[in-house]
Amino acid sequence: MLKKTFAALALSAAVIAPQALAADYVIDKKGQHAFINFKISHLGYSWLYGTFNDFDGTFSYDEAAPEASKVQVTINTASVDSNHAERDKHLRSGDFLNVDKHPQASFVSTGVAMTGEKTADISGDLTLNGVTKPVVIKAALTGMGQDPWGGYRAGFEGTTTLKLKDFDIAMDLGPASQEVQLILSVEGVRQ
Repeated sequence: MLKKTFAALALSAAVIAPQALAADYVIDKKGQHAFINFKISHLGYSWLYGTFNDFDGTFSYDEAAPEASKVQVTINTASVDSNHAERDKHLRSGDFLNVDKHPQASFVSTGVAMTGEKTADISGDLTLNGVTKPVVIKAALTGMGQDPWGGYRAGFEGTTTLKLKDFDIAMDLGPASQEVQLILSVEGVRQ
């Protein structure tokens, strides 16, 4: 009898344990521990860097089954900040982000393919300037664990490159500036 009870407990633990590892996280916008940055070539002579200051998002992550992870992010495009007021005004215009017609951009994951122990390709749909296209984010787990305030956090970084014309951004910046690279750093607080 004791042997059967132990076997049942062990089986229950094996079934429940992987599910216990799955968790939902909210991107730590309040603590400003997440960034959506970009860089684009300026005429092939230098790099122009910028960021989006206002965005929200969530992700689920299961350490035992990372391919089941999901990501959802919404960006308020008017929050674009390239450290130059006149340029930011132009970036918000119809030449680029068209924030009056499309005040938000979004990313919703559609799949995760592990490429290494802590790396993955996150496929998803990016909606920008009213256009939705599939993109792949090259992502890596930065770290996870308890924080000093009694919570639990997980952090990831990722990159993807977008062709401006794919998202109906028609402004021609020259041959060296047809693509923009997104650089993402996300820290989430487990819920």
